[in-house]
Amino acid sequence: MQLATWNVNSIRARHRHVHHFLERREPDFLLLQEIKCEADAFPEQEFKALGYHAEVVGQKAYNGVAVLARHPLEVRQRRLPRLKEGTGDARYLELAAKGLVLIDVYVPNGNSGGEAGFAAKLAFLSHLAERLDALLGEDQPLLIGGDFNVCPADEDAAPGALAPEDALVRPESRAAFRRLLWLGLTDAVRALQPSGAAYTFWDYQGAAFDRDVGLRIDHVLLSPTLAERLKKVEICRAERAAEQPSDHVPVLVSLD
Repeated sequence: MQLATWNVNSIRARHRHVHHFLERREPDFLLLQEIKCEADAFPEQEFKALGYHAEVVGQKAYNGVAVLARHPLEVRQRRLPRLKEGTGDARYLELAAKGLVLIDVYVPNGNSGGEAGFAAKLAFLSHLAERLDALLGEDQPLLIGGDFNVCPADEDAAPGALAPEDALVRPESRAAFRRLLWLGLTDAVRALQPSGAAYTFWDYQGAAFDRDVGLRIDHVLLSPTLAERLKKVEICRAERAAEQPSDHVPVLVSLD
């Protein structure tokens, strides 16, 4: 089984990139973030022609998550439980499929809106931890993937890529991410590549990709039973070199 996560930075701008990725790699599930459209504007028919159906939580011009699947999907949640209404919109989708619980998440960046914006990011991560704790207590295989907007360690940001006060590297953000791991989840990339650069994002500015000034902010976390099935993780770096690419690339996970 193969599952991938990808912040596409507008599905309408990048639908052909997604189409080609599905044709080449044929993942069972593709978790998308930052689709930047409402559900009725999502190009579902294009992907249906490839054998994929979609579940979408959309929002006009901002945010948005979607899952493309080759298998039937049961929607469990379209919103992160207990999160205050009006916050965290179109950032969470929880599904059941093939005996798994799948969660697609787009965590707030936390750099806009001053300290209130950063507090909203931490609140989202706190409620996410509570939800994952509850799901892990159900003892079902669980995978959560998406753009977490957190560089968990210093090596996950190229030197000089971010200021120390950036929300992606602030100690509070890293502590919130560690809390997820301490629940018993496994960071798929670090399970197979314990150290070293493994970037998933390069800014459009300053020739960041050419200079490899990247960040690792797109993650796949696995419950213990799925971590035992982990075979391979690939960061699909070539997607960033495509014409008019997203600033993120897919993270593709293979399970037994």
